[in-house]
Amino acid sequence: MAQGRRYPRELRERSVRMVAEAQAESPELSLSQAVLRIGPRVGVVPDTLRGWVKQARVDAGEVPGRSTDELARVRELEREVRELKRANEILLAASSFFARELDSRLPW
Repeated sequence: MAQGRRYPRELRERSVRMVAEAQAESPELSLSQAVLRIGPRVGVVPDTLRGWVKQARVDAGEVPGRSTDELARVRELEREVRELKRANEILLAASSFFARELDSRLPW
């Protein structure tokens, strides 16, 4: 899998703003046409820019979907769940170990 490039937040914001301005100036301009026009100017792949614009519209509440904050919270919760599952596995293994130790010491 190819490693993604991290673009500066300022570049993302400026690029999204440029697409919005281009569409405002030319209402007949579709999103695809706008990102094809703006993407090369700012040095961003049009598909990447299209994703930024769509996410910005979700974040602004213009279209339904998960906002960036919600996605970050979901990632945080998923990480926490992984850590808790790992801790549970460790505790289960430890309790099994000590239970075997106690069973071997009983005089039955």
